[in-house]
Amino acid sequence: MKPVRKIIEIDEERCDGCGNCVISCAEGAIEIVDGKARLVRDSYCDGLGACLGECPRGALKIIERPADEFDPEAVEAYLKEKERREAEADFPPMACGCPSTQVRVFEAAGRETEQEDTAGTARSELTHWPVQIRLVPPQSPFLRNAHLLVVSDCAPLAYPNFHRDFIRGKVVLLGCPKFDNPAEYVQKFTEIFKKGDIRSVTVVDMEVPCCAAMPAIVKKGMEAAGERIPLEEVVIGVRGDIVARKSMAD
Repeated sequence: MKPVRKIIEIDEERCDGCGNCVISCAEGAIEIVDGKARLVRDSYCDGLGACLGECPRGALKIIERPADEFDPEAVEAYLKEKERREAEADFPPMACGCPSTQVRVFEAAGRETEQEDTAGTARSELTHWPVQIRLVPPQSPFLRNAHLLVVSDCAPLAYPNFHRDFIRGKVVLLGCPKFDNPAEYVQKFTEIFKKGDIRSVTVVDMEVPCCAAMPAIVKKGMEAAGERIPLEEVVIGVRGDIVARKSMAD
């Protein structure tokens, strides 16, 4: 007979598959299946409720019911196997169930002809999806041997020819160090630099105080990974001009 203990319960009607609970569950007890959060196995859930505050829809709660005991050894084995599968996948699965986060690689539209640029028809130089720092898996195929472009998300709005002058030939990652978690960014860049064999990094940020953290975040991730990669910062003015360009190499 299974013991009665605390365990997570998921209200599928409220769940919108955002995936926040998946990220916050260190035991990997929750996954997104068919656009909804699901409990993988009772023995993977410790019942402490670390995921509760991450759900914007209030779809999670801790209840008491008969369930298998929490098994930390099984959790460790499960996480190792999950990491192995994701590392071997060409297109790693995302935590979020939203179709817009599916990893995709494609040819930039702007590479067709230079004539299209001179004629005034802007074309996209983007070669991959997603672009948000928080959503990009560190083992994504488009990161391998890439020239990385890390962008504070206001910069493309201020600089009119951003695709042509900055994205062309680079893999772009977009984020905001003010509204997102800088510690998460550092960890993400650490993993990217460990796994991606990155060739160079260009950080494009704005001439405002909150943007100044972005190059420091990238550099901390690089140092934590034990890598020394050419690093340049380009600062965009609020009127759309380049106000500074400097190398941050040691």
